[in-house]
Amino acid sequence: MNFLLRLLITAAVAFGLSRVLSGVHIPDFKDAFILALVLALLNTFIRPLLVLFTLPITIFTLGIFLFVINALIILLADKFIGGIRIDGFFWALIFSLILSFASSILQKLLEKK
Repeated sequence: MNFLLRLLITAAVAFGLSRVLSGVHIPDFKDAFILALVLALLNTFIRPLLVLFTLPITIFTLGIFLFVINALIILLADKFIGGIRIDGFFWALIFSLILSFASSILQKLLEKK
């Protein structure tokens, strides 16, 4: 149940951000939910490999390179899902930062209740 709640929160935030950010295009909530599901799968299986392979540069940049990895995960999800479109790396970076921040806050708020 907790996993489904996290997916719904991520989908809602992603859908809301697509209405605010001009470089992120998600036509409906169904596509946002699919995006949340694909992001969960990519973050489970692909992200650890990317972090492992880029560990030296991540250490050198004191973890800042993890933002780049998050943006790459967003762009990879964009390639897998036909219904959404991210206009470039900059928009993926902004989208991933705000999505992570807003989803975390909402999840913490709903966890307390």
